[in-house]
Amino acid sequence: MRTDYNDYDEKSGNVSPPPDPTRDHIQGPSDAPVQLVEYGDYQCPFCGQAHPIVKAVQRAMGDQMAFAFRHFPLVQIHPMAEPAAEAAEAAGAQGRFWQMHDEIYEHQRELSVPGLLVMAAAADVPELDRVATDLAERRFAAKVLEDFETGVRSGVPGTPSFFINGRRHHATFDLPTLLGAVQSELLRVAR
Repeated sequence: MRTDYNDYDEKSGNVSPPPDPTRDHIQGPSDAPVQLVEYGDYQCPFCGQAHPIVKAVQRAMGDQMAFAFRHFPLVQIHPMAEPAAEAAEAAGAQGRFWQMHDEIYEHQRELSVPGLLVMAAAADVPELDRVATDLAERRFAAKVLEDFETGVRSGVPGTPSFFINGRRHHATFDLPTLLGAVQSELLRVAR
């Protein structure tokens, strides 16, 4: 992953820390010239709207972009966001993070602990009992909190929040705008 990011300062709006394959869930090549980071909340309806847009941006950019997702559950207004994030991490521990990520967003209105276990089954998570235990024991609460804290340090005001090569994307996240911003960054770094 790119490592030429600065720590956050309010004037630049940089993400801190940069995406790291040892701690982040990342799709795309580690040496991609463009890195897109999303701070998201699985219960947030705007994040649900952004999900297919991010997928379309990924398809359009191919190997020119890597995508990292970080949890930013807004628990005061979305009480199932944190358990959903922990369930995604539990699936990730079994190699099925992205499949569970997609299931959660595609069935966002069905968020409940039993619903998360149904989603884990649909995501082909091998050991469903382990997911249930991980949720009950809150095994991944610290990881979710760590993601949230990186968002706070990066100046995330709400969800979804996007960073392109470390800099906050302040515009809307409709497909033409987000894709255009990513493509502009690709042209910028290619110079």
